[in-house]
Amino acid sequence: MKKLFASFVTGFTALSVLLNPTTLLANTTFKISAIPDYNATEMTCSFDSFADYLIKETGLEVQYVPVTDYAAVVTAFRRGEIDLVWFGGLTGVQARARVAGSEAIAQRPQDEKFQSVFIKQAALENVKDIKDVKGHTLAFGSESSTSGHLMPRFFLTEAGINPEKDLDAQPTYSGSHDKTYGLVEAGSVQIGAVNKQYWDKMVKEGKVDSSKVVLFYTTSEYYDYNWTINLVDKKFGEGTKEKVKVALLKADSASSEVMNLLSAEKFIATNNDNYNDIEKVAKELKLIK
Repeated sequence: MKKLFASFVTGFTALSVLLNPTTLLANTTFKISAIPDYNATEMTCSFDSFADYLIKETGLEVQYVPVTDYAAVVTAFRRGEIDLVWFGGLTGVQARARVAGSEAIAQRPQDEKFQSVFIKQAALENVKDIKDVKGHTLAFGSESSTSGHLMPRFFLTEAGINPEKDLDAQPTYSGSHDKTYGLVEAGSVQIGAVNKQYWDKMVKEGKVDSSKVVLFYTTSEYYDYNWTINLVDKKFGEGTKEKVKVALLKADSASSEVMNLLSAEKFIATNNDNYNDIEKVAKELKLIK
């Protein structure tokens, strides 16, 4: 009798979990996220709008999940808690290395020829080239940022500068491009590294105070941002990945507020091989194994 009762309780509990609306929602909601490159409020508004677009185009129940830092979204992707992420080149490489079979499926046209820029306090007249960064204070973005850390560090190294030895102090890691700009504008650091797209957008919107901050160096081109998708066919059914990819490639500037945030007129197809150079640089700099 006790065994029968125990079996009944176990079965009832399992059934309750299955029928629980919260559990069902968690199991059927397609979750998207993005590395926190911009103001959190702007990102939530824009990516909520993109979730609505994906709902309309795919028929999936889509939810945007904000994250606090770059490492958090890579971890969530590895755990299968996030299904589609707007990654930078480095975080995309890190995430795909942790989830066999995950794929970079879309990017903006400009991500084929991405660049970083070095900005400085306008009063620094002796800083005109990347070699002049030596002996000054410097802010990167997140340690996991391709355009705010990995590639700027690579180009500094190419110029013969070791950020841990050749600056006036150890480099600061602000966490995002907007915070890096803020540190330079406030005079907290003399020089900052941000991505060119962010800088151009700030200039276009009249948000750069050129009496305080100016650009002085632009790097060579490299691949960067991308949409990377998890093992969604296993989770949501065969054909889900292709359905999402079609929706991404169909998006245009009128589809969602996220297109303006990302300075994207459209997305184009990409693949994992395009980021092999990013992986190589990251390994050379010992940022990934």
